Amino acid sequence: MEEEEEAITRSLLLKQKLDSNHQWSSTSDHGGVQLSESSSTTTSIVVLSTLVAVCGSFTFGSAVGYSSPSESGIEEELGLTLAEYSFFGSILTIGGMLGAIFSGKIADFIGRKGAMGVSEIFCILGWLAIVFSKDVWWLDLGRFLVGCGIGVLSYVVPVYISEITPKNVRGAFTSLSELMIGCGKALTFLIGSLVNWRTVALIAIIPSLVHLLGLFFIPESPRWLAKCGCLKEFEAMLQILRGENADISQEAADIIEYTENLRGISVDGVLHLFQGKYAYSVVVAVGLMAFQEFGGLNGFSFYTSSIFELAGFSSKIGIIAAAVVQILMTTLGVLLIDKCGRRPLLMISMAGTCLGCVLTGFSFFLQDLHIGKEIIPILVLIGVLVYLGSFELGMGGIPWIIMSEIFPINIKSSAGSLVTLVNWMSSGVVSYAFNYVLEWSSAGTFFIFAVICGMGIIFIYKLIPETKGRTLEEIQASFTHIHQ
Repeated sequence: MEEEEEAITRSLLLKQKLDSNHQWSSTSDHGGVQLSESSSTTTSIVVLSTLVAVCGSFTFGSAVGYSSPSESGIEEELGLTLAEYSFFGSILTIGGMLGAIFSGKIADFIGRKGAMGVSEIFCILGWLAIVFSKDVWWLDLGRFLVGCGIGVLSYVVPVYISEITPKNVRGAFTSLSELMIGCGKALTFLIGSLVNWRTVALIAIIPSLVHLLGLFFIPESPRWLAKCGCLKEFEAMLQILRGENADISQEAADIIEYTENLRGISVDGVLHLFQGKYAYSVVVAVGLMAFQEFGGLNGFSFYTSSIFELAGFSSKIGIIAAAVVQILMTTLGVLLIDKCGRRPLLMISMAGTCLGCVLTGFSFFLQDLHIGKEIIPILVLIGVLVYLGSFELGMGGIPWIIMSEIFPINIKSSAGSLVTLVNWMSSGVVSYAFNYVLEWSSAGTFFIFAVICGMGIIFIYKLIPETKGRTLEEIQASFTHIHQ
């Protein structure tokens, strides 16, 4: 079996080298017009399927953005203490961790569409529990259920999009997930500042319902069908995605050959992922997720208003400016990712977050020394906007894209669950510890984040390869080939 797998890997690596010398796969009989291969065709059903899938990302953003504008209304109506509301906010992360643990297995057992559907049912039940809650227990239960739902969605949405999209647009389409998370957060914050918290929770059900209904009109992931041995359905779904008249023979053959080879090779237990040829893929994905969170994301995003208030700047203006910058930079990232590639955007993004941390830390350092009182609020604003804008350009979405690209189908569920769990756990640690560390030293907090971001630049430079313009099978073969 190992010899067969090595043979397939070598053949895919050879195909990758040949493809790099031939941009077009065939020439028509009419005037020598060159036609692109089926795997480079973007059809309306691919666009529709992606838009339906990213409704789950909007749900994710709505859940994350809900707690901040709803705080005063919930505390006043239900009589919650600050500690009780803090638990209400953090239980989302606990649910997310639980969802992450089972995300890979669920997506493998009932399919990518089935996993998204189950997730949205959890989210809808959670939002309904919040809408009709009369005490803190129902409120917490609802938040926990929503957390479980988005924990699975955070894994399955990018995986589904990466498995259905052609290689030339895979990065842009998958990064739409991050854009919709940002839109969900921003819109929920805006609506939450205008209407009652129960109404906001009711409105949050809408994208979940749209997603749930939309799943009936989109195809299942062909690669998952191939993994399950449903070859007729696999070819039918791939044909639908690539277009009725597209020649899918070569793409289908590559997917079946690679999947069949891996289907009999099971990897039992998380520890096995760190052994041999899979270790590099796991280190890359886990490392990116760790740097994404420990670089200060939740400190900047969850406590934006506290940072502005501490610096003496209007939190309302600062939050609006931050939301606008995040959406603009995420959009820019979507436009650039398949032109510039993953690696350059990650390097620029991480360098920008490092600079944002240094500027914010330096402004609080000046505040501690009672120097430059007039420039501190503006310097903090610039630092926060540089951090959040740079983060959304690359580090926000690209780690999820790379996670969805690099794991072979036989380890995708266990490795994907591990990586998603690391992300949620790191997020929880930073969210919980941020206020305590900020109380210890406001300047020191951001300088610590700057050092971690600096280490992230080195990590990306040394370990992260470019995956732009290659099929999933080629990417996975190149990763595992390193350790064969």
